[in-house]
Amino acid sequence: MGKKDARVDAYIKKSADFEQPILQHIRQLIHAACPQVEETIKWRHPSYVYRGLLCITPAFKHHCALIFWQKEIRHALEHAKTKRAWGNLRKLTTLSDLPSDAVLTQSIVKSAELNESRKKKSAAKPVKRRLVIPVHFMRILRTNQKALAAFQGLAPSHQREYIEWIAEAKRDETRVKRQEAMLKMLCEGITRHWKYER
Repeated sequence: MGKKDARVDAYIKKSADFEQPILQHIRQLIHAACPQVEETIKWRHPSYVYRGLLCITPAFKHHCALIFWQKEIRHALEHAKTKRAWGNLRKLTTLSDLPSDAVLTQSIVKSAELNESRKKKSAAKPVKRRLVIPVHFMRILRTNQKALAAFQGLAPSHQREYIEWIAEAKRDETRVKRQEAMLKMLCEGITRHWKYER
């Protein structure tokens, strides 16, 4: 079930007389189209939230506005098959400045659906990148059992740092120097970026 906020009631009451019916009408449509919507105040204006921000309805001195958060909704309103482009609902002075209730309801529903789909995508667990240790890298480590044991005791992120450091060397001389330094550092029990650790 949705939630109304008394601060939105106060905001609408304080708005200009010509703005109040517009803001009330938009508010009713939002609650009808998305019953789970919650009201709040963001950026000092009424904001409607369902799994993310749907829209805001700011009131100014000479006009009020309905601003959808998702660009897809704004884009769809601009290209709606109506007498005028509705994408810019930023200068509302009368109810007739709004698109039809059907167009607005459709936009609110679509906005809620977009928020739902984005929430599901972000809820999916990120796939962990499996650490692959190159064969030649293991050959180097096997020349020093103490270094090998220290490497195996490191977290995968620290292991990756050493692997990438050796792999990034462009010249053979550089690679050999880095390999020697790595074996020494591992024998001392320090990570590749030990200087930056607290």
